[in-house]
Amino acid sequence: MTVVEQYGALRVIGNELTDKEGTPVQLRGISTSGLQWYPEYVNREFFTQMVKEWKADIVRLAMYTVEGGYCEMDEEGKKKQKEIIDLGVKLAVELGIYILIDWHILHDSNPLIHVEEAKLFWDEISKKYADCPNVLFEICNEPNEGCLWPDIHKYADTILPIIRKNAKDTIVIVGTPNWSQELDKAVVDPVTGYDNIMYALHFYADTHKQSLRDIFVQAHDMDKLPIFVTEFGAVDAAGNGVTNIDEANVWLDLLDARKISYCIWNLSNRDESSAFFKPEVTKVSGFTKDDLRTQALWYLDRLAK
Repeated sequence: MTVVEQYGALRVIGNELTDKEGTPVQLRGISTSGLQWYPEYVNREFFTQMVKEWKADIVRLAMYTVEGGYCEMDEEGKKKQKEIIDLGVKLAVELGIYILIDWHILHDSNPLIHVEEAKLFWDEISKKYADCPNVLFEICNEPNEGCLWPDIHKYADTILPIIRKNAKDTIVIVGTPNWSQELDKAVVDPVTGYDNIMYALHFYADTHKQSLRDIFVQAHDMDKLPIFVTEFGAVDAAGNGVTNIDEANVWLDLLDARKISYCIWNLSNRDESSAFFKPEVTKVSGFTKDDLRTQALWYLDRLAK
């Protein structure tokens, strides 16, 4: 039985992600790097390895909006990005896992900058995958550099009616300020009027330690905020530096105890310690342990437990 056959269409009840029966569930998986740079990892052979060998049950598709991403492309480029997403969804359906479609703002900092493009994108995407229980939506990756919660709230209030017109029950994850760390801001003024809404928390274990864990525990346990860690790393906040396994284990032990879902960053061979593959590894499937960097080896050991 696949994970999607077991869990079905996911729901949010209180502060928990649950299966079709209302039983709390946890998804553990991996995020791609920018699809404009590394589309080749979205292929059947590699997805099969991630599911069958690595035991991932969700893959996050990080579609950047700028940095050469979707909002800076011509129509042909946009079409190709959506074709990659469509392939990812088809592979997820075939393999019985979940797929997270991520509108990956980063250097554009505020989701309102490209809100018109976002409205068109989410209308098309939510229509296309409305009846697919495998799909989740992340509507803004990491608001940052002065983007405050009222801006994000306004963006969510603009995008959610479009999505809900087409996909009434799909899980939608909303980013939070300061690179998706300030859960406390969402607690004070949550998005209302919609079911199956969650909030993103991102952390990098060598930078973000107990103070951010305290914010998370307060938001989840005391304030009952539904949280999904759509991106994290065992390295520093720049996605590089040492792999801090001790701090990363503290984080994942905490998340596992609360059945908080998470995706690690990232599937690429970039010359940085958050990349899964060593820079000299150019294959796109059939990976062995010798191909993997320290963070990847640590994480796959966690998934195997």
